[in-house]
Amino acid sequence: MDEKAKISSQEPQDVVSNTEHKKERKSLSYEEKLEELDRKMEQLKARKRDLAARHSKEERKKRTKRLIEVGATVESVLGHPIEHEDLKNLENFLRSQDERGNYFTNAMAGK
Repeated sequence: MDEKAKISSQEPQDVVSNTEHKKERKSLSYEEKLEELDRKMEQLKARKRDLAARHSKEERKKRTKRLIEVGATVESVLGHPIEHEDLKNLENFLRSQDERGNYFTNAMAGK
């Protein structure tokens, strides 16, 4: 939409308020313009923090889901729940498989 069409589609009061807003921005002092830019920068920093927090939360959810699936798969193969005391034995077994010929790593890589 070109500029004339935008203006003609706006209400008369919108055109006046937009014009007044532009005049107000032009009449801002140097310090006021700096303050406005600082305010906008803080808003952008807050949005950036929010975005990073949402991303971290999504990554944690994915990791949690993956860990649950791995645990469920191991339990289904063993045929019984893994107790906390069993975790060290499981870790030692997996490490020994890799030390003997990378069996676990190769299996996970599809080799």
